Amino acid sequence: MPEQATVSAHHPDGSATVLRDDGVLVDAPAAAVAAGGWRALRAGQRVTVDRDESGAVRALLRPV
Repeated sequence: MPEQATVSAHHPDGSATVLRDDGVLVDAPAAAVAAGGWRALRAGQRVTVDRDESGAVRALLRPV
């Protein structure tokens, strides 16, 4: 099931921190941001968090 989140911060190294709708902050590596096709993110932007089987963030996607 996809997780909906709001971008809290987009860091200079390309990574991001997002706030899931349940109130948990999640760090997303630069590779996950790039995998979603983003060139840049802005605070307050909505995203969908895609995770692999281990729970690691593999992509930040456009909101569903």
